Amino acid sequence: MVELRLLGPVELSLPGRTVEVGPPQRRTVLAALAVDTGRPVPVDALIRRVWGADPPDGARRALHAHVARLRRLCEQTGDPGRPRLRLVRRSGGYLLDAGPDQVDIHRFRRLAGQAREPSLPDGARAALLREALGTWHGEPLAGLAGQWAARVREAWRRQHVDAAVAWAQVESRVSDPGAVIGPLTELLDAYPLVEPLTGALMRALHAAGRSAEALDCYTAVRKRLAEELGTDPGADLRTVHEAILRGSLDGPVERPVSRPPDRAAPRARPPVAPALWPGVRPTEPPMAVPSQLPMGVRGFIGRGKELARLEDILASAADQPSAVVITAVSGTAGVGKTALAVHWARRAQAAFPDGQLYVNLRGFAPGGSAMSPAEAVRGFLDALGVPPARIPAGPQAQVGLYRSLLAGRRVLVVLDNARDAEQVRPLLPGAPGCLALVTSRRSLTGLAAAEGAQLLTVGLLAAGEARELLVRRLGAERVTADPDAVREIVARCAGLPLALAIVAARAAAQPDLPLAALAAELRAADRRLDALDGGETSSEVRAVFSWSYRALDPQAARIFRLLGLHPGPDAGLPAVAALAGVPAARARVLLAELVRGHLLTEQPGGRYAFHDLLRAYAAELVATHDSDDSRYAAAHRLFDHYLHTAHRADALLTPRPSPAPLPPAQPGSAAEELSAHRQAQAWFTAEHPVLLAAVERAAAAGLPGHTWRLASALTTFLDRHGNRRALIAAHRAALDAARRQGDAGGQAEAHRGLGLAEDRLERPDAARAHYLRALELFGEAGDRAGQARIHQHLSRMSEAQGRHGEALDHAHDSLALHRAVADRAGQSAALNHIGWILAQLGDHQQALTYCRQALELARETGDLNGQAHIQDSLGYIRHRLGEHAEAVGHYQQAVGLFRLTGDRHGEAAALVCLGDVHAATGRPGPARTAWTQALTVTTSLGLPDGDPLRAALRERLDPAPAGTGPTAQPRPALG
Repeated sequence: MVELRLLGPVELSLPGRTVEVGPPQRRTVLAALAVDTGRPVPVDALIRRVWGADPPDGARRALHAHVARLRRLCEQTGDPGRPRLRLVRRSGGYLLDAGPDQVDIHRFRRLAGQAREPSLPDGARAALLREALGTWHGEPLAGLAGQWAARVREAWRRQHVDAAVAWAQVESRVSDPGAVIGPLTELLDAYPLVEPLTGALMRALHAAGRSAEALDCYTAVRKRLAEELGTDPGADLRTVHEAILRGSLDGPVERPVSRPPDRAAPRARPPVAPALWPGVRPTEPPMAVPSQLPMGVRGFIGRGKELARLEDILASAADQPSAVVITAVSGTAGVGKTALAVHWARRAQAAFPDGQLYVNLRGFAPGGSAMSPAEAVRGFLDALGVPPARIPAGPQAQVGLYRSLLAGRRVLVVLDNARDAEQVRPLLPGAPGCLALVTSRRSLTGLAAAEGAQLLTVGLLAAGEARELLVRRLGAERVTADPDAVREIVARCAGLPLALAIVAARAAAQPDLPLAALAAELRAADRRLDALDGGETSSEVRAVFSWSYRALDPQAARIFRLLGLHPGPDAGLPAVAALAGVPAARARVLLAELVRGHLLTEQPGGRYAFHDLLRAYAAELVATHDSDDSRYAAAHRLFDHYLHTAHRADALLTPRPSPAPLPPAQPGSAAEELSAHRQAQAWFTAEHPVLLAAVERAAAAGLPGHTWRLASALTTFLDRHGNRRALIAAHRAALDAARRQGDAGGQAEAHRGLGLAEDRLERPDAARAHYLRALELFGEAGDRAGQARIHQHLSRMSEAQGRHGEALDHAHDSLALHRAVADRAGQSAALNHIGWILAQLGDHQQALTYCRQALELARETGDLNGQAHIQDSLGYIRHRLGEHAEAVGHYQQAVGLFRLTGDRHGEAAALVCLGDVHAATGRPGPARTAWTQALTVTTSLGLPDGDPLRAALRERLDPAPAGTGPTAQPRPALG
């Protein structure tokens, strides 16, 4: 087979020989065509890829000369028994016509993509990845210069390392783990600071019985990171190291790998995390490489005019002085706007090596649950790898940070299903090189007028395109057998792709059913879906939905209806099972039937979502066909499932007894099994948009108690992720629901959440008012555990404001109340806080007594983070008593425990204090090491320069001689 190789030197490989392509510039032209094999590349785009943004005057003539020689070269690659490459002129550009497996990068991507199929057995997955890795022959695009080649090379390296890590993980499971050690070692030699490679190698060594070598590997990479980047290994690699030490390593940590560095042309600001790749200054904020595009639509057809227009816009984007905004697909509901946007975006991925962001803005979701710009920006910041501590509180500041992160990058931003221009504007990138692709049911002329957006309207499919869609889904033989029926189906579906897809799914499920019978059903159907949003939906759509719905198994039809009660935007399998009151295995079978019928879409991660029209149809059906009692029971099961799982996840994030026990869950609404902190974190990350929507919808569903209880369970997650606005919105809804119900305990929890949010936003007066009202309400309800937590909050606030006497009173009240309810973890936190405050007042011996009692309780309850805070307090006290060796020991234990629990801020504060003790005892070297490590941690957290820890570190690390300076004082745990 003729093969065009790009994953190494650019060359043509024929059976038995390699054909010389020519000089580097000609090889670049061939590569620039080959990356888009099968689709035309505009001449201007080729020129920019080969010569850059400022090409010489003769670039166009030189390009034509190179193409002529390459065309002659392609003509020599075939014979009657072997397909050849073809280079042809197409619509203002050139197209390389070749089979996808004739170009190694496309074969590599196909194999790696197939290996990601969730249902694939490990043995088959390993074989696919081995074959994919075998397509590499060295440095990709070797010998080619220029920015385009550098960007593409960088992106391909990332994909190579991704595949290598995935192969190592699965190969270790199905074969001898020793088989992966050699290849991983070689790859790690090329990329010595790539932590996922190190982690994979450590796992393989451990599995092969070479644990000592695995630990040596960790030591080596830790030393390299410290020497070259001034940083420590990241959390994932530390977890592998700790698991090997404990003998509890139970499987691979499967994380996406960021891109490797371009050694030929290193970037000044690569968008990667400093813990993964070299070349990043420790003071730079890291940026992940997002890849958020949804899966493309199977059998996408037509839209040639629209795709060509988008290609032209992309080709001209580099010449624009600012980011290009495209309202690419405005048109009626169900016309295929998202399908077109995603299809084109996936084709254009190579042009955006710094990542692709995607968000469904839910602009026309039933019930008015459109996503706010603030929520969307926050999601983008998470996707770009911004630590929660670095995300500012205000929406405008978050938008500014988002745009700053995109400056100098090439990122595609897909804003799907926008309501209006105002929803879109804060999400637009502001820098050249990025491109925003917006879809909406409305033509966003405001963006064209103010931002220069290029508008593109997508209409209904033409009759020929609609027929082709049916051919793709059903086969040409069946479609041509009854042309009259096909014409009627096409006409009655009104060219709406959504309706046609449902018809095709029904026909495919019944291969013996004549198409004429389907046409007759459409003709006879007397139900019509009411027009949404001013009559924009075809009047025949409900007819399509109705008979597709009627063809369902009765249980699948029931699940479809009940999903109209779900708060959205999507649902996981356990939640659907709870909603229907059926086992998860049965729910999976029924959901598969809905997916096959195109009444539901399955998304990555095993989640399910509706098209807006189908959601409206399901809501209409459930209101019509299900009784009030049935709807209430289903909603009760669903909200019980979310509440009890959230309660379980929150308990894993904050190990303490709940001050408000939950009512029993309804039968069939089992909570998900979560047993570790990471599982809880992952569940909240996936579900928190649904949970926030549930907070808003629970009261309307007749479950006001679920409103405030869900908000309470979300508090820790939202607080730790810096999502203060969502925290306030949730607890305002909770307070309204609890007031209407006359529930004093619910009002108290809502005031506590609002107080915490206001406290974090540095509005102490508002926070104190909420805390005091919560304290009063908890007292009325007789909830001493709730009172104890409020006193702890008030104690911390008072101490931070220098009111130590008041703080001590609150801390003692908290201790007494925790003792009254036998909460040993709460007692430990209160004892530590009392000790801390006494230490601030100079009573160090008494402080020592309280902190020792706190440590004993924390060890009994297994509260590792609490132990870390207490060790920190003990270090501070010992330092003030002049017992420096003991202080060093306590701080070292605190640092280790903070690392183990992932509390990076606590780790940084303890390192500052450890350095202070070393400095006080005349050991400047260890002091500077500790302070430097602390600076690295604060950098990884993204703390601003004005943060007290950062300011203390600048003072200590100043090259001018100085004393120890004021000790950075960490706050005790809140309990």
